[in-house]
Amino acid sequence: MLFDYHVHTAFSDDSSYPMSDCILDAIDLGIDEICFTDHVDYGIKLDWDQSKKFKRVNGQLMANVDYPLYFQTISHYQRLFKGQITLKKGLEFGVQTHTIPLYQALFDEYENQLDFVILSIHQVDDLEFWTQDYQKGKSQKEYIEGYYRQMYDVVRSFHDYNVLGHMDMINRYDLIGNYPFELVKPYIAEILKVVIADEKGIELNTSSHRYGLNDSTPCKAIMELYRDLGGKIITIGSDAHSKQHLGAYINEGKAYLKSLGFEWQCAFYQMNPSYYPIG
Repeated sequence: MLFDYHVHTAFSDDSSYPMSDCILDAIDLGIDEICFTDHVDYGIKLDWDQSKKFKRVNGQLMANVDYPLYFQTISHYQRLFKGQITLKKGLEFGVQTHTIPLYQALFDEYENQLDFVILSIHQVDDLEFWTQDYQKGKSQKEYIEGYYRQMYDVVRSFHDYNVLGHMDMINRYDLIGNYPFELVKPYIAEILKVVIADEKGIELNTSSHRYGLNDSTPCKAIMELYRDLGGKIITIGSDAHSKQHLGAYINEGKAYLKSLGFEWQCAFYQMNPSYYPIG
């Protein structure tokens, strides 16, 4: 089975990919199932009904998903493309500790609509990584450890998600270079223990290929640590924002997971996992 469980469309503020085009492209690619996971980033972005207050950062509009229209649109396409492809309803939550109450309220409102939630750390203290605002004025040790401390605090306090997204995403925006894994291993181990005890999982995010990273996302060391700690729940996602990203390196990701000793990939329905042999 070929699943892509990290897909963004024009409902995300950083994508112009029409959902209908995405579905047709997925069918052409032979993808069996996709889960739409458009962005919600409280703290730096406002909701769809606050458009008069929207701002731009580096030319990018900062706005969350139009939730009612989003779920209605996916439901429409589920009916339209029934029998051709399986479509799931998801969101990517860019959680920070101070925004947890907003995400809890959002989840409580739309719980009956959701199949899947990715929990990602996209900002710390409302500071972005990709703009280097978060890293500015900090040593590499400070911003790397601060990132993982934020992740630990979030997973201890927020539980309505399914997998941690691109767990070491901070590496993508680290201009200094690779920070030694052994220095952050204790932080990561504690995070993974919480995740596993909470019956959550992690994703293999295949965007590492298009970003030209020298390791997987998360890195091989994290994947092996997750395995050794008893982690079982894994999704594979391309983090697609356009046609050229959709489904990219999913088969390679399956082979990679198999080489690490993982046997299953997960799909989700109403926030519950189903396990499929990687094959």
